[in-house]
Amino acid sequence: MRWVPTISMLLVSLISYIDRNTLALLAPTILRETGLSGEQYGYIISAFSVMYMIGNPVWGILLDRFGLRVGMTAAVSFWTVASAAHAFAGGLFSFAAARAVLGFGEGATFPGGMRTAVQTLPLESHSRGIAVSYSGGSLGAVLTPIIVTPIAAHWGWRGAFWFTGFVGLCWLILWRVVSRGIPPKPQMTGSSGARPRIGDGRVWAFMAAYAFGALPLGFVLYSAAIYLAKARGLSQLTIGELLWIPPLGWEVGYFFWGWISDRYRAARPSIFPLLMVLSLPLAAAPRLPQLPLLMFELFFAMFVASGFVILSIADATEVFSADHSGLIAGLGAGSWSAVVGLVMPAFGRLFDQQRYDTAFAVAAVFPIAGYGVWRAFR
Repeated sequence: MRWVPTISMLLVSLISYIDRNTLALLAPTILRETGLSGEQYGYIISAFSVMYMIGNPVWGILLDRFGLRVGMTAAVSFWTVASAAHAFAGGLFSFAAARAVLGFGEGATFPGGMRTAVQTLPLESHSRGIAVSYSGGSLGAVLTPIIVTPIAAHWGWRGAFWFTGFVGLCWLILWRVVSRGIPPKPQMTGSSGARPRIGDGRVWAFMAAYAFGALPLGFVLYSAAIYLAKARGLSQLTIGELLWIPPLGWEVGYFFWGWISDRYRAARPSIFPLLMVLSLPLAAAPRLPQLPLLMFELFFAMFVASGFVILSIADATEVFSADHSGLIAGLGAGSWSAVVGLVMPAFGRLFDQQRYDTAFAVAAVFPIAGYGVWRAFR
């Protein structure tokens, strides 16, 4: 029973990624029907990312102060309405508005997951608990093409967004039962670490490792469907049949790196350089002639990037007080969202210009910058 709250956070992160990935999956169809360009699509992603960046620390603070039951109920209610509202969008501004509201609400996803794992599990299980709660996001990315593609084929892309709203409502009913065993306010003694403060270099080290190291997650997540459609000439149906593969690497990576982090706690700093090197092959993805090789590389890129998430979070929870775990998670996911929001319009412009090699190369070198900042300030 100890793991039930954490598993419920797995489900909520799963739902949040079905919500956000539905747009990414159906982007070729939506862009064709609405006349939006790749650059405009990038700005829509940025609207989500900016508000997601703001929502993460805000929800982290609220969850630390008021507890999980009230905070997660409010957040998921908020984003469920926003997700269904995409069905009414038809242009740049309406999509951007719906996306911004969704982004703010979903900012509670990872602060809630990390808060639950740290609050309800023993110290020796923290990394695995965080991996389980976070893994719903990657699992949601795996399942979105499998679930949403046939729904969109039968009821159109607007029907797909009605479905995402319905799934959120189902989780709220489940949470009403599960959350009864969680105290309304945190009752944690915490670790001996300090509160994260913006003037602390270790905070910047953590955010850089998370945001820059995991940038390939956002790049593959939001760009793969458009690349497969424009550069490889695949249909929306074929894309839906393939796009479960890359996030499966993300899912496997969470559990693998979570196990590594708990098992080899003292060796965590030496793993970051390895992750940096393993991120570089993503640059060669557009040059891979065979589709199976391309899909494996996207799988591997997301597998490696998930290591930056888990190890940076695990490191931060030992540096800073567990009483502020929601804020820690919010700063990490928020910084990642900020970087994704800044660079996605540029990636969209490169895609419009068919400069795919450049886009993939830029995404591949971001982890180098993340490791450099982490090493300089840690």
